[in-house]
Amino acid sequence: MNLIELLAEPLGYTFMVRALLVTIIAAALCAVLSCWLVLIGWSLMGDAVSHAVLPGVVLAYIAGAPFALGALVFGFLAVALIGGVRDTTKLKEDAAIGIVFTTLFSIGLVLISVTPSHVDLNHIIFGNLLGVSASDLWQVVLLGAITFAILVLKRKDFTLYAFDQTHAHALGMSPRLIGAVLLGLLAMTSVVALQAVGVILVVAMLIIPGATAYLLTDRFGKMLVIAPVLATCAGILGVYVSYYLDASTGGMVVLAQAMIFAIAYLFSPKQGLIATRLARKGRRKALAASR
Repeated sequence: MNLIELLAEPLGYTFMVRALLVTIIAAALCAVLSCWLVLIGWSLMGDAVSHAVLPGVVLAYIAGAPFALGALVFGFLAVALIGGVRDTTKLKEDAAIGIVFTTLFSIGLVLISVTPSHVDLNHIIFGNLLGVSASDLWQVVLLGAITFAILVLKRKDFTLYAFDQTHAHALGMSPRLIGAVLLGLLAMTSVVALQAVGVILVVAMLIIPGATAYLLTDRFGKMLVIAPVLATCAGILGVYVSYYLDASTGGMVVLAQAMIFAIAYLFSPKQGLIATRLARKGRRKALAASR
């Protein structure tokens, strides 16, 4: 079997085409948002929101509503609860995040265990890319398009918020409002990625691409290009490898992203492990020679 046949065979199945489309959309969207999450230091917030949507999905199933609607409601609820606990107590944000997301995630697990269902709700936890329906695909496309459009239109505000909130306030912006909008977009992005890799692995798609791009460039504008390109390539690679190995599709997508991160971590020209050690060794030799 030649390369063209290897690439074309999976595309002969409708479920594989849908899986590829959802993966590409989710990977690119998560990657763009992850650039801001990495800079702001919101990695744990991404973890919290992605896990907190679980009870919303189960309740949506019970009510016969779209999964995305329930996930969105609980994503926004998680953000509001975290902010409320943080602002009304002496607890720091990381403690508020831990309390809210573990509580909501536990509620979701309990609901799954007591809900009689002919649908395997565990797919929400671990992902079910190959089971994406046409309606699921359209939900992903719609939410992805809205979220991506807002990220692009307000990218300057989000970037200023990430680098210098004091300066943003001096220019007449509201850092609190910008942060709230960004958290809302995080909730929407989590819903999109939920269709691809499930609750457990969403946080990886929200963090790894931005972290990889951060190692490869010092310019934020380039990060916004590098992250989605690498994430999309990793997503496509993961889907194809999972098809031929008959392995977990969501797991392979995240593993492909982790593999690219490992390469960047080792071989990045400026911040890679090898480059920094060589530079450190060179400085030591120069210092020894100067003596």
